[in-house]
Amino acid sequence: MDKKTIIGIVLIFAIFVGFNIWKSPSKEEKARMEHVRDSVQTAQNKIFDSIAKAQLQNIHNNDSLTQKDTAALARKKHEELQNKLGSFAHTGEGENKIYTLENDFYKVMISSKGGRIASVELKNFQTFEGKPLILCNEETSDFGLTFSAMNRTIQTKDLYFQAFLNNKPFTGNEPIRIDKQDSLQFAMRLFADADSAVLNPDKYVEFLYTLRKNEHMMGFTIKLHGMSDVIASNARFVDMNWDAKLLRQEKNFAYERQNSTIFFKPVNDDVDYLKQTKDDENSIKTPLKWISFQQQFFSMTLIAADKFDNADLKSIHKDDKSPANEIKDMSVAIGLPYTPDQDNTYVMNYYFGPNKYKILKNYNLDLERQIPLGWGFFLLQWINRIAVIPIFNVFEQFNWNYGLIIIVMTLILKIVLSPIAYKSILSTVRMKVLKPEVDEIAAKYSKPDQAMDKQRATMALYKKAGVNPMAGCLPQLLQLPILIAMFRFFPASIELRQESFLWANDLSTYDDLITFPFHIPVLGDHLSIFAVLMTIASFLYTKYNSSSMMGSTNTMPGMKTMMYIMPFIFFFMFNSFSSALNFYYFLSTMITFGQQIIMKQLIDENKIHARIQENKKKVADKPKKAGWMERLEQRNRQLMAERQKQQKKK
Repeated sequence: MDKKTIIGIVLIFAIFVGFNIWKSPSKEEKARMEHVRDSVQTAQNKIFDSIAKAQLQNIHNNDSLTQKDTAALARKKHEELQNKLGSFAHTGEGENKIYTLENDFYKVMISSKGGRIASVELKNFQTFEGKPLILCNEETSDFGLTFSAMNRTIQTKDLYFQAFLNNKPFTGNEPIRIDKQDSLQFAMRLFADADSAVLNPDKYVEFLYTLRKNEHMMGFTIKLHGMSDVIASNARFVDMNWDAKLLRQEKNFAYERQNSTIFFKPVNDDVDYLKQTKDDENSIKTPLKWISFQQQFFSMTLIAADKFDNADLKSIHKDDKSPANEIKDMSVAIGLPYTPDQDNTYVMNYYFGPNKYKILKNYNLDLERQIPLGWGFFLLQWINRIAVIPIFNVFEQFNWNYGLIIIVMTLILKIVLSPIAYKSILSTVRMKVLKPEVDEIAAKYSKPDQAMDKQRATMALYKKAGVNPMAGCLPQLLQLPILIAMFRFFPASIELRQESFLWANDLSTYDDLITFPFHIPVLGDHLSIFAVLMTIASFLYTKYNSSSMMGSTNTMPGMKTMMYIMPFIFFFMFNSFSSALNFYYFLSTMITFGQQIIMKQLIDENKIHARIQENKKKVADKPKKAGWMERLEQRNRQLMAERQKQQKKK
């Protein structure tokens, strides 16, 4: 950079500085500018204040408008309720309060909306997951009356009731428990106002709940008080509707659903029920004593002090898209007879509790017939009622493990039946001793047209030897009802519920020590060890009988193979059954197996053979008597001869 350039830059900078100094305002001008700025700021503040005041005024005006609109909406809502509910308009809205009634057995939640039972919890039981056992809750149950009042259909389930404890208004929230008193009364009242403005305390619908100490029963009374000028004068019935979605309680969902339905007791007939394996409904026009929503081990039952004149019942299976904790939908509609011009009272009871034979039997209402003990076949029910249940109850008092009780019961049963078992084995040994002679007869009459001759010769041999070929089957037939009775008893016994034994956590359902991460058709997602043991024992028992104890090899074609296959078929059937049942069948089979081995050692085949030969001689030496059996045999021989002649002519 040369000298001239530097001088030029300095001159330009000097000119710029001098111009700024010359143009800068004086002190007076600065003061005047500051005053103007303050005036502008003041004006702006005034504008902002005006805007704020306007906004506040608008807010105030809007509040006033909201209050007016709210009042108008309230009036409109009241008019709508008045048009819809008439005398019950003031009950159409309210706060849903929950009141708790509690004794030693259950906890019942009462809702002010509908005045109904919203929830029932059984205090001494849990679900298979260890959660509180809830029979029904507010979302899955409903109850209410439906009637006509001043040309309006009133449904109490949608209206708000007021609470009364021992006939006094109750506003507390604390649980109501039975203490020293034996019972207490808790009422929910739905009032009707006389002129749609003033509440009339003498006009109401009342649901009265009577809580009792140490009782599974809870009193329930419906009272229509002072309602003669409210309910339609031409009404003859008030409809009572009870609905509930039964909640899952047990591990075996399919079995629990299969054993849940609606039971009902006609006044003059036996207990009946809706189909358990599919949807079903029934419209009953004859008087009923009680109606029950029954599950595998628990039930909710509504019992009339006198009778229910009629009822419409419906049970619906839940499909796979339904909530996992719901098994069935239950619905009951009952027509309560209504008499105008007087108060109407309907006295009932609720039962909330286990399906335990001893408890239900004590009520003398046939409630125990909900427990599947084989009521359709008199022999099964008598075996369970007279023998199995009393013995079971005796050992239960010792506080033994239930697996040990099953062992002792099985031993006692086998000892009692041992004489029958001995006769069966003795008959089988006799048949075995006669087998060579039976084979000779079969060889002698080997032609197809000699079948009847072979049969007559064989029966004559049995008669001479004093052997009854049915003697071995009869004891088995006598034991069959006991096996079926046990098949009914163990899965239905709530005493076994959630009781453990060995590797089984719950004897009332299958043991699943071995589980699969997938589902196998027919088998399921688990392997029951007790079912495996039962299958092995049955197979060994069959094989032993087939090889060592059978008196003849002349069995039907394929029968031997079928006998070997049956234990495995039973395995697939019983894999999801009660582990107590599988354990009993395993134990019973093994004891029977042992009995046969011991008794066979005690039976001398040579002595039996000698005795049979003596019997044959006695029969041969004894003169024949033309008794009715002999005449019957002669008649059969004549008929057979005539048939053979006719066949030869053809």
